Amino acid sequence: MSAVTDRRAATPARARPKPWLWATLAAVLLLAVGAGLALRGGKPDAAAADKDSKLPAGPMELAAADVAQIEQRALTRRLPLSGTLRPLVQASVKARVAGDLLAVQVREGQAVQKGEVLARIDLRNLGAQFDAQRATLDKARADLALARVNRDSNARLLEQKFISQNAFDAVQSAFDAAAASVKVAEAQLRLAQVGVDDAVVRSPIDGVVSQRLAQPGEKVAADTPLLAIVDLRRLELEAPVPASDVPAVKIGQPLRFTVDGYRERTFEAVVERINPATDAGTRAIRLYLSVDNADGALKGGMFAQGDLLLDPSAPVATVPAAAVRSDAGVPYLLVIENGHLRRRAVTLGIEANDGAFVELRDGPPVGTPVLAARIDSLQDGAAVTVPASAAR
Repeated sequence: MSAVTDRRAATPARARPKPWLWATLAAVLLLAVGAGLALRGGKPDAAAADKDSKLPAGPMELAAADVAQIEQRALTRRLPLSGTLRPLVQASVKARVAGDLLAVQVREGQAVQKGEVLARIDLRNLGAQFDAQRATLDKARADLALARVNRDSNARLLEQKFISQNAFDAVQSAFDAAAASVKVAEAQLRLAQVGVDDAVVRSPIDGVVSQRLAQPGEKVAADTPLLAIVDLRRLELEAPVPASDVPAVKIGQPLRFTVDGYRERTFEAVVERINPATDAGTRAIRLYLSVDNADGALKGGMFAQGDLLLDPSAPVATVPAAAVRSDAGVPYLLVIENGHLRRRAVTLGIEANDGAFVELRDGPPVGTPVLAARIDSLQDGAAVTVPASAAR
């Protein structure tokens, strides 16, 4: 029996998979899947993402604050103005007579009163002229007295027929000439008196000395500028405006303005005059506004900037400025129609109420709801829902 060989023992056994081999294959598959996901950043494939993006999205619910309506509104507009402040009353004090300047009694920045002595000019020549004219008047009066005596005497002789009428007429003519000489002498004496008075230079207005143009010891001629005086209690603001804005400007409209150095303080002015012609170069029209400066805070030459408050316009179609959008410079609105946003081109007018509203000269009718909020995800055609309070 030992010599007989069992065939099952001689035949090789069939290979069977080992359990550890199955575990290894499963681990390799898991690693391959993980590597593929890592290469795609853990995101689903493009086809799946595109499929999801094409799913219909629901309408966006808007808040009441996101919606506005086109309304009729009276707009209050502000016109920006700028210009230089100048004293409304100012005077250039000049020498009225020629002579040596003896004294200048004031300096720049000094307040003066009307009639106050500012300077004195040498009176010696003027005094001599005055004395000469007074002597001439005395002589003329003496000649007139003599001519009067002669006329009266000859009048009695004429009554008694001792002289002819022609002789009396000659005496009467001499009397008339003497009377005229007295009047001429009196006028010349008054002129000499004016010269003496003008040698004392007085202030023509209440104000402040802004310039001192001559010094003591100088020889001045008539009309030589001596001093400049300004009255700072009333200033004038001269400001150019475009001719297209002038129809909205009226006398008495208020202006609030600021100047450098007084940034925390606001001043007021009132339109007082409007120039009837445009400037040749700029085609602008100048406005003249009066400024009450009783405290003297403002000075001549300061630069003022402000806004002129114009009268409210007649009611016009308006929309909040925040609702206006622009594409390549073309303004448009996103109006809400049948639960969707629709783009509508518009023509704008003036901005008013401190830029909060803008006039619609051409566009959707009054009462149309528009999107006022800046929501970038909402574009033409987007579905939206509007609260009942905003739909009214």
